[in-house]
Amino acid sequence: MISITVTALVFGVVFLAELPDKTALAGLVLGTRYRASYVFAGVAAAFALHVVLAVAAGSVLTLLPQGLVHALTGVLFLAGAAMLLLQKGEDEEEIRRPEDQSFWKVAGAGFMLILVAEFGDLTQIMTANLAARYDDPLSVGLGAVLALWAVAGLGIVGGKALMKRVPLALITKIAALLMLGLGVWGLWEAIAG
Repeated sequence: MISITVTALVFGVVFLAELPDKTALAGLVLGTRYRASYVFAGVAAAFALHVVLAVAAGSVLTLLPQGLVHALTGVLFLAGAAMLLLQKGEDEEEIRRPEDQSFWKVAGAGFMLILVAEFGDLTQIMTANLAARYDDPLSVGLGAVLALWAVAGLGIVGGKALMKRVPLALITKIAALLMLGLGVWGLWEAIAG
């Protein structure tokens, strides 16, 4: 059974944390050079793989005592908030242009770029934390993958327009505040529980 509340919470947190990330900019660059549907197919597949790995890691954490899990996820969320607040602006990465515009070349380039760039990334760690916190791998996985796909879609199709209207610094601060709140809440539950 999928929890709409958990899915929506995970979607919001992961979406906001991923917007200022370098992979959103990479998707934007790929989307301006290649057919958007081909780029999205590769990027979406890579994000789905990352979410499966993160949810599996988070599910293993649920085997630990609940107080320890709350404390651990609280500290990791606080660290994530600090990372967001202290990071410098991301530059567009140089993306190798495939020799041709075939589906497999373009989708493969998008898949490999995201697979490498996102491994151990903040949103992957957050997804693992949320899976451990809520012990609902399906809802957490669904919320995370939909958020990552939404950011990828925005980056590929409408990234330039979004960045003109909403400052990246504001998006980063909102994501950091959400993570700070989740971190404090997790530590409070560990102490109170």
